[in-house]
Amino acid sequence: MVSRRVIVQPVARHAFHGAAGRFEVVAAFVADRFPEARFVADVAGGQGMLSRLLSKRYNLQAEVIDPRGWTLKGVASRPDLYAAEMADYYDLVIGLHPDQALRPVVESATRVPVLVVPCCNFWATGTKLGREALLAAITAHHVALGGSVEPITLEFDGPMNRGLILSPAG
Repeated sequence: MVSRRVIVQPVARHAFHGAAGRFEVVAAFVADRFPEARFVADVAGGQGMLSRLLSKRYNLQAEVIDPRGWTLKGVASRPDLYAAEMADYYDLVIGLHPDQALRPVVESATRVPVLVVPCCNFWATGTKLGREALLAAITAHHVALGGSVEPITLEFDGPMNRGLILSPAG
């Protein structure tokens, strides 16, 4: 019997800020955790490396929704501000460090599952929230709306590797 190991190879041709390998880790996590998802929104996805990996390695129809509009060649994108109402088109919404789109990403979880990995406090302007308080505030908000929350830690260098899976009520 032959043993098979999945090796996540880093994307070496492009330079990105943040933890090395995070896009590969998140793409593999999404494919494993959400096998039923086919249409994925990568909110505030910047150049679109996560969407590219989801599309090419996992055969998902992923697109970046980011008003900056600087995606890599061949990556599906919409140069728009994200609004929670857009979630109806997707099977999954991902906010990997979504910055100012944090609140609409979380609000999408009343409609479809959401994977959110916040990096900064764009949740409560005027209130200083550390990492734990930010995750707790998002959790409390979503639970109050009847949804469920699963805390996760992704396998790339932290501290920006902690997130939440938010599921709609019912």
